[in-house]
Amino acid sequence: MRRYFSRKLLIYILTFFLAVTIDWLIPRFMPGDPVQNMLSRAMLRADAAEVMYGYYTKAFGLDVPIGQQYLNFWNALFHGDLGTSVYMFPTPVTKVLLRAVPYDIFLLIPSILLSWYAGNKFGAYAARSKWLDNTVSPLGYVLTATPYMWLGILLAWFFGIVLGKFPIAGAYSFNLVPHLSWMFIWDVLKHWFLPFASLFLVGFGGQAIGMRNMIIYELEADYSHYLEALGAPRSLVRKYAFRNAVLPQITGLALSLGVIVAGALVTEVVFSYPGIGYLLLAAIQNQDYFLIQGCFLFIIIGVLFANFVIDIVYLLIDPRTRTGMMGETA
Repeated sequence: MRRYFSRKLLIYILTFFLAVTIDWLIPRFMPGDPVQNMLSRAMLRADAAEVMYGYYTKAFGLDVPIGQQYLNFWNALFHGDLGTSVYMFPTPVTKVLLRAVPYDIFLLIPSILLSWYAGNKFGAYAARSKWLDNTVSPLGYVLTATPYMWLGILLAWFFGIVLGKFPIAGAYSFNLVPHLSWMFIWDVLKHWFLPFASLFLVGFGGQAIGMRNMIIYELEADYSHYLEALGAPRSLVRKYAFRNAVLPQITGLALSLGVIVAGALVTEVVFSYPGIGYLLLAAIQNQDYFLIQGCFLFIIIGVLFANFVIDIVYLLIDPRTRTGMMGETA
């Protein structure tokens, strides 16, 4: 077992190194100059712009050769420094990201977990109920094929503009200052509901369809027919089918939670919700190398951690994985 985890750890380290290197390279392949783009908004005179260009280029560490920039990046990363945001200068990237992460957690964890649970429950019931299958399956196909952006705009138009029940922009009203009170909490929940609903509905459709198809596949597998031939109760056969069918769904859940810090870019843009997805779009538009790197670094760490959790969970819930692992390490 020690050999198995040592090999896994080595794979994760190599993956992290390659992914972070690509993360560092991608912004530098973008056309344009982040400092020049920053100064163009200030509308400075030519001589002042030249002086400021030299100052900011040095401040951001862009005045050294590209190889030295790469080494400086790793040195700063190991010291917990993600650089300074060009777009929100002089705020450190870490501080910018930490301000956005709570919004993503508050929005995505409930939508992912509730859509996973409800979708799997309805999908499992639909696989053995003709009436439910005729209602849930078409609805699930429609929802899972619906773009987040289109559904978000539709919800914002109907509930926000036509009915006027929910606000359609921001995480709270612009005339409020964050504070601990029931009025502010209620305002935050009203702003949260529509982004949550759009993510939940699309996620629910995908999970329901996935579980329904997996249950049908497992009920038609050889082991299910063998158990039935032995006279096993139908409930027992369904129980085994559900346990096998839920494994891919658990993988999908872990990966969804792994990219939670990436935010829901399209949904956050539609509702101007200040998560990392909305922040990433602003960073790309402003050619903010360091903020782009920081956003993708959070995603890389989240995905790798999710895969690590999947490995552990599979060892606990799937005897076949434990057997295979023992066979490899024998």
